[in-house]
Amino acid sequence: MLTHKPQAISGVSPDHETVIEELYPSIAHTAVGELIHRILNCIPTRIWGMKVSNILFGLPLAPLAALTYLWMKVFGSRYVLTNRVVKRVKSIGYRQFESIPLSQIVTATVEPESVRDFYKTGDIRLTGAGGQPLLVLEGVPRPERFCQVIQEACDAKRLVASSLARINARH
Repeated sequence: MLTHKPQAISGVSPDHETVIEELYPSIAHTAVGELIHRILNCIPTRIWGMKVSNILFGLPLAPLAALTYLWMKVFGSRYVLTNRVVKRVKSIGYRQFESIPLSQIVTATVEPESVRDFYKTGDIRLTGAGGQPLLVLEGVPRPERFCQVIQEACDAKRLVASSLARINARH
């Protein structure tokens, strides 16, 4: 027997904030990540499809990359997209650093100069009305995909708000 009203869409509630996606930034946006990126791209010549610099320096740099990765998992932050906000919170725990409501976001774009081919990462700039910058998400893995997810969540939030306004106007 149900003790509460059934939801129109399973798992979605107008009263609760629901996590759509959360991800950890890559080491690409750190100074160590930038150094590794430069070293691994310093010799562009390829042998059997691999850059010579990757062959020479890849294995020696692996422990440094692993330590940076672990450091970020413990002391860094993560990005959380919910049905209401985009926020940056502590990696371990729920301490919030920044938060932007979806209703304020007009566009989410990938900054072209921030794209790192080796890491497949980039920065996402969230802008508000009038082109004002709201938040920059640094070192996002596969930034085009996450940018699209943010944009779709913003569009869904606007459509739901519009529908609720029409429904409330009828009463």
